[in-house]
Amino acid sequence: MKNFAVLNIEQFGNQNKIEGFYVNTIENHLISAHHNIHKPHKHNFYLTVLFTHGSGMHEIDFVKYEVKPGSLFFLNPGQMHHWELSNDTRGFIFFHSQSFYDLHFVTEKINNYPFFHSIQNLPVLYLEKENVGYFNGLFQEILNESTSILMFKAPKIIALTELIYIESTRLYMGDEVLEPVKLNAYSDKFQQFESLVEMNYKTEKAASKYADWLHISPKHLNRITQNMVNKTTTDIILERVFLEAKRELISQKFNFSEIASDLGYVDYAYFSRLFKKKCGETPSEFLQHYR
Repeated sequence: MKNFAVLNIEQFGNQNKIEGFYVNTIENHLISAHHNIHKPHKHNFYLTVLFTHGSGMHEIDFVKYEVKPGSLFFLNPGQMHHWELSNDTRGFIFFHSQSFYDLHFVTEKINNYPFFHSIQNLPVLYLEKENVGYFNGLFQEILNESTSILMFKAPKIIALTELIYIESTRLYMGDEVLEPVKLNAYSDKFQQFESLVEMNYKTEKAASKYADWLHISPKHLNRITQNMVNKTTTDIILERVFLEAKRELISQKFNFSEIASDLGYVDYAYFSRLFKKKCGETPSEFLQHYR
């Protein structure tokens, strides 16, 4: 039986003396924290990592992404990930807790940034060569401040972190023009919907029920999900169900029938057919392939 570690920010030390915040180079991070991060794991904080040299693979919630110079990754709390990196990998990493952000950004919400808005959104931004140096400088400045004894150390680190998020959002969104009123209305409902799914996906699969909870029609909820992530309401519910199924399969805490039951399916044969339809392979095929 395996249990996947959920890492706390306190496990990584606090060399910068700012509660709820951690920064390091990738190369030093791999040395000091390798016993925690070489296997698939989750964490309870927001993570941002920039790769400036090297190559490899970064798997996030069972999707593999290429690691190359200019790869900028953003992870939400609770996402499972691990990576396989070349020996010449270099870059920077910082992470912070939800409470750290809420304390210093009273009027802002971290999920206003698209990469933290939803786990449906792509967790990586591949920087163009001309932008890598600029971001490298911002990360380096945070690292420099973390070891300084100068006044206003914490405010400068906070400002640089926010600048990275702002500049990343501009590149992430590109030339896309959004209608602010529509975006705000749809974003709020979509976030409420995702929160409801997170709390109820094991026991409730009906899109109409989620629409009832949100006091809107199923048709309007579907319009919102299509507009935000180009997926139906049911797609999002079932994607969350089968993401959890994959996590439980590789954790080996339960057998196949027990996993189906835990996720609200009393008929394992039906669960297996639905898993194959949504994931492209049966649970046993997925497990064999993943191993």
